[in-house]
Amino acid sequence: QVRLVESGGGLVQAGGSLRLSCAASGRTNTVYSMGWFRQAPGKEREFVAHISWNVGRTVYADSVKGRFTISRDNAKNTVYLQMDSLKPEDTAVYYCARRTDPLGSTSVGGYEYWGQGTQVTVSS
Repeated sequence: QVRLVESGGGLVQAGGSLRLSCAASGRTNTVYSMGWFRQAPGKEREFVAHISWNVGRTVYADSVKGRFTISRDNAKNTVYLQMDSLKPEDTAVYYCARRTDPLGSTSVGGYEYWGQGTQVTVSS
């Protein structure tokens, strides 16, 4: 079994930055890719970014491209999401997810394991 725990969420003013972390424990000695998704109240969960096993490839949603950066430390089994130039529309619960595939996916259904989520609130 795999457990994912997010941290780093909080309240920030528009234009500010936050760094989310997601630590994996349990069955981590396999090849996998990691993704970040978010869900705002009344909306469906949406893709934010994913990173492949060999960190050679990252993919971002158009809405965050140029502002967010996903990275991972395989030795620590941790993935990060650096969020800069935050906007009120970035307000959501952010979830990390793991996929047993070296390449990531933009689909919610493509991930087998999910964290409990961390709230990010951006005030105007």
